[in-house]
Amino acid sequence: MSNLTVALIQQSCSEDRSANISKTISMIRKAAEKGAELAILQELHTSLYFCQNEDTSNFDLAEPIPGPTTEQLGAVAAELGIVIVTSIFELRAPGLYHNTTVVLERDGSVAGKYRKMHIPDDPGFYEKFYFTPGDLGFTPVKTSAGTLGVLVCWDQWYPEAARLMALAGAELLIYPTAIGWDPSDPDDEKERQLDAWMTIQRGHAVANGIPVIAVNRVGLEKDPSGKGKGIIFWGNSFVAGCQGELLNRSSRTEEEISVVTIDLKRSEKIRRIWPFLRDRRIDDYGAIIKRYID
Repeated sequence: MSNLTVALIQQSCSEDRSANISKTISMIRKAAEKGAELAILQELHTSLYFCQNEDTSNFDLAEPIPGPTTEQLGAVAAELGIVIVTSIFELRAPGLYHNTTVVLERDGSVAGKYRKMHIPDDPGFYEKFYFTPGDLGFTPVKTSAGTLGVLVCWDQWYPEAARLMALAGAELLIYPTAIGWDPSDPDDEKERQLDAWMTIQRGHAVANGIPVIAVNRVGLEKDPSGKGKGIIFWGNSFVAGCQGELLNRSSRTEEEISVVTIDLKRSEKIRRIWPFLRDRRIDDYGAIIKRYID
């Protein structure tokens, strides 16, 4: 496969799971009509972003794999003949939960999954309360749409994760995401955060010579505890080519279906002129496994 047509499904969410799923499926159908072969959904798209506070009742949102979401979206994948990257609050065992991305093949089967490795714990993003760090490593998922290096949100700040996926043969880096602003932040700070988010991921594309896709949610979601002002999810889902160039960028406020065609063979051309993998000094990188070098 040389060209791959991908769809970025950027949406707002509500407390109504059925409404969220119905909206998602409708957007996937429209993407397939536009020729998409791979549809990528945002992080935790079946619900509001529940990690704004710590509440044990939110564990009721979790589901097993396979489960309701994989069954519903698997049926859509099989009907449309499209690969789907979905995000699930995984109930692995009683009291054991993960933030998991599942890749559904064109026939509706589970091609593979990835459990989020880097778990944040910041005001408004209390994910360590909910998610056990992943234990599946940085292993790409092989599909009929290519070999997908699927990571999740906070993973996108770590060059090590992107590099390991690339070294394992990923043809694309994919980041389902839920990131936004504190409404009280000044405008200049908001712009710095957004620019940093895009810059680091475009850097992963450059450093590894492969395209990067990030799919974020949109809309204001209030803090259910009433202690904070909520999160304004900033959208801006995007595709960067293997030199970091922007191939597509979505709105920061609107729901959007972006359909983009990516030339997968271009990575070979770029890696020939920028052979970063060839010139890595793997014999001198031992200290990278340390927390800090004193």
